[in-house]
Amino acid sequence: MSLIAALGRSFLALLATIGRVTLFAGATVGHLLRPPFYPREFGHALLAIGYFSLPVVGLTAFFTGGALALQIYAGGARFSAEAVVPSIVAIGMVRELGPVLGGLMVAGRVAASIAAEIGTMKVTEQIDALVTLSTHPMKYLAVPRVLAATLVLPVLVAVGDSIGILGGFVVGVLRLDFNAAAYMRNTVDFLEFWDIGSGLVKGAVFGFIVATMGCYHGMRSGRGAQGVGRATTDAVVSSSVLILAANFLLTEVFFSA
Repeated sequence: MSLIAALGRSFLALLATIGRVTLFAGATVGHLLRPPFYPREFGHALLAIGYFSLPVVGLTAFFTGGALALQIYAGGARFSAEAVVPSIVAIGMVRELGPVLGGLMVAGRVAASIAAEIGTMKVTEQIDALVTLSTHPMKYLAVPRVLAATLVLPVLVAVGDSIGILGGFVVGVLRLDFNAAAYMRNTVDFLEFWDIGSGLVKGAVFGFIVATMGCYHGMRSGRGAQGVGRATTDAVVSSSVLILAANFLLTEVFFSA
């Protein structure tokens, strides 16, 4: 019975956490439409989340596209289907790898940063000071970051998709001896509008998840350096797991027969 009780407590704790996260996300969305607004904080969040994440997203996408071209060529050679490399690289990048890897890279960088920043503000009682100054912490801290991440991550995904396809093109032409014009023609001919659009929608969802998890764990951070460290770790882990789960659900919705 003790084992069953422990499982029950764990399950109830999981449900309680899901409920708290859902209420937090709902409150954040509710505050998006109500003044006051803080454009300066929103601008800072755009720079921190979007511009400064470009190098890591770009490098990840480039090497992923190159590795994907090598793997598809090696697999296709078994069936004399090497010509599918351009189309599969493009579809794989824009549908799955671009949004997922971009979201995970931003989660590792941004969710940790947001959780550490807000957690430190809580430990040093700066959030209490905001309340004293009649400034709602959700409006000032969470809303600008969540809105910025939701808007900017599709842009990062689009840039990552382009760089990833470029990586596959470079490997295909220089390493696998594809004709450059034929490679680009196959890439363009096999891509459809919804292939690109679905990846951008995923990017917006992943951006919302990353910023929400960072803000949630930062505001629930424990006292002291250990509490901030735990909040940072929880933010990265939870946002990464939710990105993978959301990717499965969105793929099922978008591409199920």
